[in-house]
Amino acid sequence: MLLKIIRTELWKLKRYYILWAGVLLMLLSVILTLFTSTAEDGMVWDFRILIEQVIKNNTTTIFPMCITLIAGYMIAREEADDTLKNMRTIPVSLKELLLGKMVVCGIISVFFGLVCAAFTVGAVFLAGFPGFSPGLAVGAFVQMALNCLFLYLAVLPVIAVSARMSGGHLFGVVAAFVYGYGGMFASGSRTLSNIYPITASLGLINYRGYDSGVEWNAPLCAASLCVMTVLAAVVIGMSEDKREEGAMVRKKKEKGRVVKKGW
Repeated sequence: MLLKIIRTELWKLKRYYILWAGVLLMLLSVILTLFTSTAEDGMVWDFRILIEQVIKNNTTTIFPMCITLIAGYMIAREEADDTLKNMRTIPVSLKELLLGKMVVCGIISVFFGLVCAAFTVGAVFLAGFPGFSPGLAVGAFVQMALNCLFLYLAVLPVIAVSARMSGGHLFGVVAAFVYGYGGMFASGSRTLSNIYPITASLGLINYRGYDSGVEWNAPLCAASLCVMTVLAAVVIGMSEDKREEGAMVRKKKEKGRVVKKGW
């Protein structure tokens, strides 16, 4: 059943125009990075520096908000389009429905990472930065795709909590933005950067691993994201299935009903 839900959600993506908003946000991440390259701070920009700065900006300011917005939209559309009550007529629990949407959002996260990498490769030619190589380009695609997937896991509890709230996707977007922005402060501490889920995603892709001054504790980073994934699973598992709840209420009423005898 879960595979059928995932296939259905993937098929429904073609009518979600908000996905284009996600693509534009990935472009915005690259454009903001190009703007910072114009600052006269003594930094010599090349393809490697551009990749690193795009990943940093995407991690702390753009992607957590982006994927939370899209995931919340996908969940909220079922109520807005009045299709949720029709889905209740088939044997699909709310937990299965949410789980299917979460899996699809993970696929979307990887896709956005690839899109961001494509924009970054285009930007290096547009800006005329030196240092382009096919190896770095392939590394950018791999790192950005994995980073977006790990960031999605980091914000998964926020998405799960907002999904239980009526109209809570807007709250989720604000919470995800603040949550992601906190990564800027967490990066100032070596220990906190490995524990804080947003920056832990950087550790798992070995962000700036060539720099001897940058040290990541990969097991600790992985444990941080595992905790967030388990927390999200618990929240999804606690989601109430109104259809089953309503059936139980009806049974209780039938048991408590007094049947009159005679005429």
